[in-house]
Amino acid sequence: MIAAFCWTSLIFAATSQTLDLASPSGQVTVQLQQTDSGGLRYSVRYNNKPVIMPSRLGLVLKDAPPLAEGFRVLNVTRSKHDQTWKPVYGERSEVRDRYHEIVVELQEKASPSRRIEIVVRAYDEGAALCYRLPEQSNLKQAVIAAETTEFCFAGDYPAWPVYSAQGVYQRARLSEIKPNCERPLVVEVDGGPFVAVAEARLVDFARMRLMPVKGNPNAVQSQLGSEAVVSSPYRMPWRVIMLGDTPGQLLERNDLILNLNDPCAIADTSWIKPGKVIREVTLTTAGGKACIDFCAARGLQYIEFDAGWYGNEYDDASDARKVNRDAKKSGEKGDLDLSEVIRYGQERGIGVFLYVNRRALERQLDELLPLYEQWGVKGVKFGFVNVGSQQWTAWLHEAVRKAAAHRLMVDVHDEYRPTGYSRTYPNLLTQEGVHGNECMPTAEHNSILPFTRFLCGAADYTVCWHSDRIKTSRAHQLALPVAYFSPLQFLFWYDRPQQFGNQPELDFFKHVPVVWDDTRVIHGVIGQYATIARRSGNEWFVGSINAVERRKLDIPLGFLSPGRKYTAEIYSDADPSGKDSKTVGIERRTVDSTTVLTADMAANGGHAIRLTPSP
Repeated sequence: MIAAFCWTSLIFAATSQTLDLASPSGQVTVQLQQTDSGGLRYSVRYNNKPVIMPSRLGLVLKDAPPLAEGFRVLNVTRSKHDQTWKPVYGERSEVRDRYHEIVVELQEKASPSRRIEIVVRAYDEGAALCYRLPEQSNLKQAVIAAETTEFCFAGDYPAWPVYSAQGVYQRARLSEIKPNCERPLVVEVDGGPFVAVAEARLVDFARMRLMPVKGNPNAVQSQLGSEAVVSSPYRMPWRVIMLGDTPGQLLERNDLILNLNDPCAIADTSWIKPGKVIREVTLTTAGGKACIDFCAARGLQYIEFDAGWYGNEYDDASDARKVNRDAKKSGEKGDLDLSEVIRYGQERGIGVFLYVNRRALERQLDELLPLYEQWGVKGVKFGFVNVGSQQWTAWLHEAVRKAAAHRLMVDVHDEYRPTGYSRTYPNLLTQEGVHGNECMPTAEHNSILPFTRFLCGAADYTVCWHSDRIKTSRAHQLALPVAYFSPLQFLFWYDRPQQFGNQPELDFFKHVPVVWDDTRVIHGVIGQYATIARRSGNEWFVGSINAVERRKLDIPLGFLSPGRKYTAEIYSDADPSGKDSKTVGIERRTVDSTTVLTADMAANGGHAIRLTPSP
């Protein structure tokens, strides 16, 4: 359902120079105010509580006056939208896209009378703003040097900043935030709500990060990764304010990012197959076949050959069109007959992903993609891609589109963070942009991630099951593919098939899906613990991760279908005292929607449950 109507600039004069926009339920309200100097400010309320105080809007142009003040309002257009759509895959099988929108058309009062449009949407899940440059003869092209977009809070609230996409989160006050703060930035308003400042639909513009606002310790503003050259008409990415009563509600509402992106542009998506992966570490034919057999037996769908299969990834002379095994990378003797491994995988129903460093991608992309399609490769993992600038942002998303033309799925590493492009091109299965398991993070860091990094989309965390350097328990590791969403889920990053004996707890990994029909957050305190329940078909999976203190959490199963019995397979820390982090206790019991289970978790521990309807 879409409805629209127009108001003129008299609206501002009639209402003391303000415009109000409410979300469908009225829970979120956005107010636009025109200043005496002809600029615009916006503010946001949640359940009638001020969340974002009056904050500046505008663009700074190179070699031209800014587009920030001196405007008159030409038109104000309001519209409503309510639609439900089905993603190719996701954290939910259906997504409702419901909002109220206002478009304010502005024109400079003085010459050269340039025009700009401010688009504002109010969802029950948050608010979003977008700048548009309509087609016009006096602004055919512009170099956008910066934005003046601010996010001003009412107080010096706690936040969880990080300064690289793969950085470690630390709790800090707004006044302590430094430049180059990654998005999303989560802020806890005193007494609630929780707020996440994010970006959506970044495709061919400079990436937004956040920096302090001079003179206001309670505010941050947009910081672009480079200048951006645009031609009118042009629409910029969305600046997003996600809102929730709890951190868990932010995660439950993260479809807001997808809703702000364009619909799927791939007509036939039948070849896009999410799945679970083991990395093949020896770069040999024998190792590849062993991993394929392992996948077939353990419920995985893919193997991946990482750096070294075509030579030294950092050497510009390395040719990703040819197998040229770098023995130094694997430390193993043997040859790699890639075509034979792919053939064997096809025979057993297991696909192959190949890693390619950006150096080869930048030189050879248009040759590699059709070649890999011809080889029968299922997907490509992009390594060490350049990010931040408009040039490299546009290059990366064009590469994803080109991969789709050759029916290749994509996993992007390292510093790239998603802004919802997987809705438009779902062959972009996942991306890193996270301080993942290969970095051996703490359990505290892990318990921050669901309510910060994962708000913007999937993350390739790369579980490292057998590593002795892991700082969490095995039960914690089991819970991660439920707590962390990734349609391409690396479950065994450093592991080899011969390391696995009789480990019945790995039945959980065998059965756990990677995409979901429903997602519920049962518990969540940032940096302390998280319990997330997800449904696939008629089965539910529950993952709990705990930080630095031993903890007991009650897990009510009210999300189950009432009146139906389920078999619960429960995987827990066998020694909640924490002395033995590698042994997983396994219990089976019959439960229903009235049952309350208890997760007794060690410090740095975890708890995982599979719930299957009883016959």
